[in-house]
Parts: sequence; C-alpha cells; structure tokens
Amino acid sequence: MFGMGMPEIILILAIALIVLGPKKLPEIAKSLGRGITEFKKATQEFKENLDVDNDLKEARDTIREVKEDLEETVRKSMAENTADQEVDAVSGDELEHPFEEDVTPGSEDSVEDKPRQETGLKEPAKDA
Repeated sequence: MFGMGMPEIILILAIALIVLGPKKLPEIAKSLGRGITEFKKATQEFKENLDVDNDLKEARDTIREVKEDLEETVRKSMAENTADQEVDAVSGDELEHPFEEDVTPGSEDSVEDKPRQETGLKEPAKDA
C-alpha cells in the first residue's frame, strides 16, 4: 500500500491516536472510510460512463458505415438505371430512320410536288 509496510502504518496510527485522542479517532476513521467508499463508487460510475460512451461511439461508427454503404448502393443503382434508360432510349428501329415519314408503297411523291401549307411566310426565291 503506497510502499508502506506494517510498521509504518502502526507508527502513523499511534501518532494519530496521540494527536487526535481516543474519542475523535473512531469518528475520523468512519468518515475516512465513508470518503473512500464514495470515492470508489464515483470511480466505478466514471468507468461505467466511459464504457457507455465507448459503446455509443462504436454504435455511431457502425451506423455511419451502414449509411455510407447504403448511399453508395443507391448511387450505383441509380447509375445503372440511368445507363439502362439511355440504352433503351437509343435502341430500336427509331435509330435507323429517325426522320423518315411513313410512306406507303407507290406514293413516292417528292416534297416539291406537294402543295405548300399556308403559314404566312413568303416562298423563297427559286434559283433558275
């Protein structure tokens, strides 16, 4: 105990008995014992609070990791969906003839043969 042996402790108790007297020594010992007990309780509560704080920190870190994983999964899923939609929009027969009109066989009129619709615009001058 703090590098003190039994002879040193007996010497300290003998000096305390002489200085304090036989009536006050038991009261001081009781209050000293209570103080040590309260100190032990306080240190135990402090240790428990540290353990709880560590548990909360671990839980917080785990939740943060799960959140990051979930966000990454959602981003990947959205990127895949966007890529799939782009492929669907670009695929099909629409790419082969995007500006072709639906022409029935036998009616191969040229554009110049069709009458111009009334739009209010003047016809461009034809170069001859």
